[in-house]
Amino acid sequence: MTIPDHSARLPRRTVFKWFAAAAAALQLGQPRTIAAEPPVGAPVAVKGYGTDPKLNASYNPGDFWPLTLTAPQREAAKALCDILLPADDYGPAASELRVVDYLDEWVSAPYPAQQADHGIIPPGLDWLDAESGRRFNARFAALTREQSHALCDDVCYAATAKAEHKQGAIFFSRVRAVAAGAYYCTLPGWKAIGYIGNVPLARFDGPPPEVLARLGVEQTVK
Repeated sequence: MTIPDHSARLPRRTVFKWFAAAAAALQLGQPRTIAAEPPVGAPVAVKGYGTDPKLNASYNPGDFWPLTLTAPQREAAKALCDILLPADDYGPAASELRVVDYLDEWVSAPYPAQQADHGIIPPGLDWLDAESGRRFNARFAALTREQSHALCDDVCYAATAKAEHKQGAIFFSRVRAVAAGAYYCTLPGWKAIGYIGNVPLARFDGPPPEVLARLGVEQTVK
């Protein structure tokens, strides 16, 4: 599997826009604090928020903070994100939309929410490879579909995960939330959920009757 170099990664201008747009989508994840404490990773030194970046300028990876995922961690993240968001009739796979690049930017950023995930996601990716090696004698990215899905099934839901998989479930939840936040902030992601964005309408007749019926309300404004 080929890992893109820094020059091929997401422009920082794109990353900053994704960060802003993904904030609400990240509520998809489970709380960071559940049952056991999350594994602790080496955080990036926090220098404060500083001034707002100029979104009409171009930035290169490393201009604001170093990217911290290692090549093996990126491989595992790419494989996991494609399990979470595979190519199907709704849209392309997460890897095609460079979700792993966004994930790398996210866990490397020196802000409180991102640094909390830095203590969860990179160690979790290491655990994923270690557990894959223990069970199947291979790295996670090299597993068969059946093998990778069997491992993910053990950590996909924190509430029912076995005690030995609780930390893995915390990690899985955070990757799922960040990956979904990135994916559904792209144009193909919008298309996948039928979101057309802010477009002018020649007329608006209110919500469709089937939506009103499902909600148990009626249209009163004409």
